[in-house]
Amino acid sequence: MVTVDPNAPIPLYHQVERAIRERLRSGAWAPGTQIPTEDELCEQFRVSRITVRHALRNLVAQGLLERGRGRGTFVRDTTLTAGARGLTSFTSEMQALGLTAGGRTIESGVVSAAEDVATALDVPTGSEVVMIRRLRTGDGVPIGVQTAYLPAARFPGLEEQRLDDQSLYAVLRDRYGVTPSEAIETFRITHVEEADAALLEVPAGACAFTVERLTSDVHQPFELVRSLMRGDRYRVRLVLRNP
Repeated sequence: MVTVDPNAPIPLYHQVERAIRERLRSGAWAPGTQIPTEDELCEQFRVSRITVRHALRNLVAQGLLERGRGRGTFVRDTTLTAGARGLTSFTSEMQALGLTAGGRTIESGVVSAAEDVATALDVPTGSEVVMIRRLRTGDGVPIGVQTAYLPAARFPGLEEQRLDDQSLYAVLRDRYGVTPSEAIETFRITHVEEADAALLEVPAGACAFTVERLTSDVHQPFELVRSLMRGDRYRVRLVLRNP
């Protein structure tokens, strides 16, 4: 178990944060449970209340803990929350939750664009597009199956790139100089078909989201992604305000 060393060059609050994060990762503190009080944590780690509060504040900001007004601090369910946010990759969203993004390429190749894919990407129907289908995970737990379509003429050789754990956006930026500037996402509620149930480790018929994202750079659409996300691991939260 990670401990706190007052003589180490690492700030105490960071050591406490790391120790708590390890307890969360190990399952010692399960999602939904209340963690020890600030006084108890001070005693456990032999640090000041200011140090503990600094560590807890950071973990709350990272989405790993949540404060219940008048009830204490609880372990947050590490459900991927989609809502008002920047245009980020799955990898970045996982990192924001303190999870390690992972993946496995199920299928990759060049296919002919169906009419709906071609229309979205503004290319002729039947033209070549790169299709990449991956299982996406957070800390090794399946979260979704994503299928991406990109114009083959713009991204030659992309189908040969073994992505797995890599961020597709990072590959597009580093290898092709393409950076997303805008995306439109559409969410629908659905259920998991038998073909995907084993991949997602849920029963066939389990609730899920389908998420379709059309991403553009400053020139034109370059990526259409269709994702099937586990309903128990993914949720949508929107902030509504009067103008």
